[in-house]
Amino acid sequence: MIKAAGVDEVTDANFADEVLRADLPVLVEFTADWCGPCRQLAPVLSAVAEEERDRLKVVQLDVDTSPATAAAYGVLSAPTLMVFRGGEPVKSMVGTRPKRRLLQELADVR
Repeated sequence: MIKAAGVDEVTDANFADEVLRADLPVLVEFTADWCGPCRQLAPVLSAVAEEERDRLKVVQLDVDTSPATAAAYGVLSAPTLMVFRGGEPVKSMVGTRPKRRLLQELADVR
């Protein structure tokens, strides 16, 4: 998996604790080693994780090593970005995007 700096990795085993029970909204990137656009998105996720750390937790989940979680949420392509709040998915975005656009799309997440 292409690890974004400052972004924790979650797995099938700890997804419920790290994402569904988190106090803050959580942005999950469903990613994979073979995914070129995921590599492009890594520095964007790192920047968003740093800038928004007081209001948003950012994590990555490798769809190849944690397929059950990806399947449970209907993830069919990487990168898929999903926002979870209170244990429920509240927003889903597919594909890479520049930081400014991602921040605009996350502006209403509280």
